Amino acid sequence: MNVKKILLPVDGSRHSDAAAEHAMDMARSSNAEVILLTCRKPVPNELGEPNIQWVLKHYNEDAESILDPYRKQLSAGGITYRDSIVGGRPGEVIADVAKAEGCDIIVMGSKGKSDLEGLLLGSVTHKVLHTSHCPVLVVK
Repeated sequence: MNVKKILLPVDGSRHSDAAAEHAMDMARSSNAEVILLTCRKPVPNELGEPNIQWVLKHYNEDAESILDPYRKQLSAGGITYRDSIVGGRPGEVIADVAKAEGCDIIVMGSKGKSDLEGLLLGSVTHKVLHTSHCPVLVVK
């Protein structure tokens, strides 16, 4: 498999941390670029102005704080990367971004920060596995 572009969706969970380690190893060995992605909640249009802007600002600040440690980790590892914050349902967003970016593989954690910790496989991971156009490496 010729991997040149890796999608790394993160949410700050320990599973995302483990996925980041795997994605970095893969990127180093294949000289691939990493697309670092976090999904923020969608902003309801019903809020109206200026409430939409206020909520959007806070959602984006939260997303930036999630991305920051991964940015530092990738930079320190000498990995070429770009990052993105996209609003929407994470399972759909991840599959859509992977396709739009032409990613060769998605490397993601098996579970994220959700109330569904008891499940063997997170619902976002399950959705990505069934809708992605490319292979998905699920990391525990």
